[in-house]
Amino acid sequence: MRDIEGGSATRDRHRLDPRKRKHESDSCSYAVRKGKRRRICGGADEGTRQWVFSPRDCSSFMERFVIVSYNILGVENASKHLDLYHSIPSQCLSWDRRKRLIHKELSLYNPSILCFQEVDKFDDLADLFRKDGYYGIYKQRTGEASDGCAIFWKEKEFTLLHQEDIEFKKFGLRDNVAQLCLLKVSPNHSHVLVDKDANSEMEPMPHRTLLVGNIHVLFNPNRGDIKLGQMRLLLERANTLSKKYGNTPIVISGDLNSTPKSAICQFLTSTELDILQYDRKKISGQVEFPIRQTTYSIQHDQLRIGRCITSGLKFRWSEEEIWLASGRRGHTRLRNPLTLSSAYCGVPGNHKTRDENGEPLATSYHSKFMGTVDYIWHSSALVPIGVVDTLPIKILERLGGLPNKKWGSDHLALVCKFAFVDEDASNGCDVSNH
Repeated sequence: MRDIEGGSATRDRHRLDPRKRKHESDSCSYAVRKGKRRRICGGADEGTRQWVFSPRDCSSFMERFVIVSYNILGVENASKHLDLYHSIPSQCLSWDRRKRLIHKELSLYNPSILCFQEVDKFDDLADLFRKDGYYGIYKQRTGEASDGCAIFWKEKEFTLLHQEDIEFKKFGLRDNVAQLCLLKVSPNHSHVLVDKDANSEMEPMPHRTLLVGNIHVLFNPNRGDIKLGQMRLLLERANTLSKKYGNTPIVISGDLNSTPKSAICQFLTSTELDILQYDRKKISGQVEFPIRQTTYSIQHDQLRIGRCITSGLKFRWSEEEIWLASGRRGHTRLRNPLTLSSAYCGVPGNHKTRDENGEPLATSYHSKFMGTVDYIWHSSALVPIGVVDTLPIKILERLGGLPNKKWGSDHLALVCKFAFVDEDASNGCDVSNH
């Protein structure tokens, strides 16, 4: 943990010199975006990803930014689990090829902030994004693992005020890590964050700040206690930092290794969770099976099993498991100090890419899994203006797996444009998720 003013370099951070480049115009005004999609990446064979925009008129909220969450498939993980990619040509698994595809795709979104998981080639990413004006920090997992998490942001747009890492091993919660960065909107660049197509004028708020969290939760489906413990710690620390710095808005992104119907995701959107109502081994909703041996409708039904409430039944948890999940001996109700919403649920999509609640149908696809495990969550001081939709299931099935010649990972990048919302806003915009 450390406070930073002015972006001084540390051992875990690499300085990235910005390239002076004109910021692309944002063509997403309410009048233009309502009911429309904009194609931004992909061809007919590999699928096309499109921006979709909220139908709500929030044009008076002018300070905006784009954030990306992306599990980029660690080089070591790919080489150790080739059984997941037996149908993928070897050249599509090449890191030299994949890193260029990742950079090419993300450049199309003109993001302000990048949150990566499964990063084991941070220097390569730093070199790629340096010319685009990004500054990056990296936290490697503890233990023998070579990958970790990384956050980048455009220095023209943000200044780092505070940064800290969470090593879950210190709490008995395995070798996973998380990151928290408090960013301040740069005064000399605030005009870039103002939507040029907004039809009203507003002076940027002074000293606008944003707290960004990035996490890659433990994979092991049987250890729901550890998964919950990792998320609980991140939420608690994010809440503490937000309050310390004037209730700053929060956005948390990452690979949660949990499906949308799971108790893990339920915990994120509620104030508490009674863990005894859930089977620890099914609490994340994860199911692995050979994709090609079943139809997608069966797959998706199986991916919904995360909620394991059984009428009148209390599941058995050991004292240690309860302590790991809740952080307190004998306390079986987890408390969530934050009120969070899912970014993708806040921007309506269609049945080809979304479930009934608005979450993507699939953010990851390999030979043993097709489903959603990646998310962007936000506090009520932010409103999602638009998202880049994921690929339709039929397209993914036709591709036969990821990565391929167009997409550089076995996950799809999640992309959201947010607007800052003032508490005293009186324009009548409904910023709640539907």
